[in-house]
Amino acid sequence: MTAVISAQSDIVSLRMSHCRAEHAARSAQYHLAVLHYRTCLEVAERREDCRAVEFFALKLAGCYDQMGLGSKAASFRALADCGQHGDSSGDAPLIG
Repeated sequence: MTAVISAQSDIVSLRMSHCRAEHAARSAQYHLAVLHYRTCLEVAERREDCRAVEFFALKLAGCYDQMGLGSKAASFRALADCGQHGDSSGDAPLIG
């Protein structure tokens, strides 16, 4: 039972961080967006969710592009690309 509550709390925390990151990015507060997207990325990595890691890595890359930090953006794009080439045989499609 504790594991279920912990997992639900983890999902809620992830969703809150994602919402904060999206709001900050829309407001061009990229330093805050990066902070929250990095939190999301860490949660996705702990959960071993390849699609979420890819998603948040690309969000971070976009923020770093907006901040003029191309090398940082490239490193997060590379992280996202790693997820595309991994074993996805058990992954369900995002839509459908």
